[in-house]
Amino acid sequence: MAREEDLALPTSRKVLITLSVMLVTFMQVLDTSVTNVAITHMQGSMSASVEEITWVITSYLAANAIVLPATGWLAGVFGRKRYFLISITLFTLGSFLSGMAPNLTTLILARILQGIGGGPFLPLSQAIMWEIFPLAQRGMAMAIWGVGIMFAPIIGPTLGGWITDNWSWPWIFYINLPVGIVGFFMASAFLFDPPYLKRARRIDALALALMVLGFGSLQLLLDRGEREEWFDSNLIVTLAVVGGAALVLFLLRQLTAEEPVVDLTVFRDRNFASGAVIVAMVMFGLFSSMLLQTLYMQKLLGYDALSAGLTLAPGGLGNMLSLVVAGRLVTRMDQRLLLGLGCVVNAVALSMMGTLNLSVDYWHLALPRLVQGLGIGFIFVPLTILTMANIPRERLGNATTLFNVLRNFGGSTGIALAATLLARRSQVHQADLVGHVNIWDPETANRLQELTRTFFLQGADPHTARSQALATLYRATVEQATVLAFIDDFLLLTTLFATVIVLVPLFRRVRLTPAEPAPAPAGD
Repeated sequence: MAREEDLALPTSRKVLITLSVMLVTFMQVLDTSVTNVAITHMQGSMSASVEEITWVITSYLAANAIVLPATGWLAGVFGRKRYFLISITLFTLGSFLSGMAPNLTTLILARILQGIGGGPFLPLSQAIMWEIFPLAQRGMAMAIWGVGIMFAPIIGPTLGGWITDNWSWPWIFYINLPVGIVGFFMASAFLFDPPYLKRARRIDALALALMVLGFGSLQLLLDRGEREEWFDSNLIVTLAVVGGAALVLFLLRQLTAEEPVVDLTVFRDRNFASGAVIVAMVMFGLFSSMLLQTLYMQKLLGYDALSAGLTLAPGGLGNMLSLVVAGRLVTRMDQRLLLGLGCVVNAVALSMMGTLNLSVDYWHLALPRLVQGLGIGFIFVPLTILTMANIPRERLGNATTLFNVLRNFGGSTGIALAATLLARRSQVHQADLVGHVNIWDPETANRLQELTRTFFLQGADPHTARSQALATLYRATVEQATVLAFIDDFLLLTTLFATVIVLVPLFRRVRLTPAEPAPAPAGD
């Protein structure tokens, strides 16, 4: 294992490396959320159905999920610097082709290329940041890295809405081009392959095939499950069987191979195993809560994409503040206490999100996001420190890959299950409320009579006015049922973060010493 001083770098080099990796990582994370906002504009431009246009997102996520687990191994095959440059090239080229796409098929193929290029950015950048900073500075390094991956999806909807409204949807891809070009030249100039990087001696074609089949099927299952009515669909059942069998065989292959594509032995470290489970749970809660708030604003309150993005934006401000504070505190106190504090703050934020009605104002929605942003910073920095502290440097690439696989899996699962639970609970509450809405009930009859009179005064004939009143009453019942379903989802997420608090003692504390100031030159 390389000694700490083997990779001692001047501060200026660390800053330039940090800017290089963060630039392209921020671009990749931002692009995902920006695309989601522009999907309806693409649908109209491509004359595609809802089912067809969603493949623009699904294809990217599937390609991302396929390449991500092999990132550490591929860095060994090509060399880390070269693989990082290849990834930037593929992502930038995919962005250009996406913007130029004349039809849906070309757009989907270009998005697959983007996904293959963008998948490695997160684990590679995290490993590089962890490597170039000494132990005492890694808390702040992870805080800086966290600003990119946490802040990008928060400003993404706002930026995407503005671009599509004022320019056109291809520009959400074209804005990646200058960033990709600058990032390529910066990475070429400043990145390097560490002396301990283990080069792969052989290619395990069977393992790669099982990995592609397993992780690709799993991502498609999570992304398409709600639209296909889950296991009522033959497609979902097939994906579950094929993906599950492929993943089991892949894991067995990795446990017995001399040179595994993914080295699972890092799970023997208690801190890493605990951190992998917790990051999946945290991302489940974070991604699903963002989805739920967005759906609530757009479907029930009638917000457009830009307004919804501005309402979510305070979360980014809270996140940046807490990341900086946590980056300083993580070397001075027990990281488990900071992690527990972050979970408590998030549980409070989610319980605040669950106090919903159809007349909420801006701050009723934005304040919980601000509180949640404050909590996420106190989770992310100590969680990364606790998880990675005992991993040898030569195995960091593999460890960060697995960490981000679990992170992505948690986020994808959270989005899929939150949407499903929302639909199911809406049906339950609707059935319950309709059972209590009886036109012979005096209160309901009075409300129906008032609505009928309103429509009659607006010019409708008596029969039409009565029909409109009944339809309005039914819509109000459905809306109220949906509100109750949102409340149920947020209650579940509050419970999730309370559960994470219980798991925090599984970590062993990591002893970090604050960085010593550099000694003054002799003669000063």
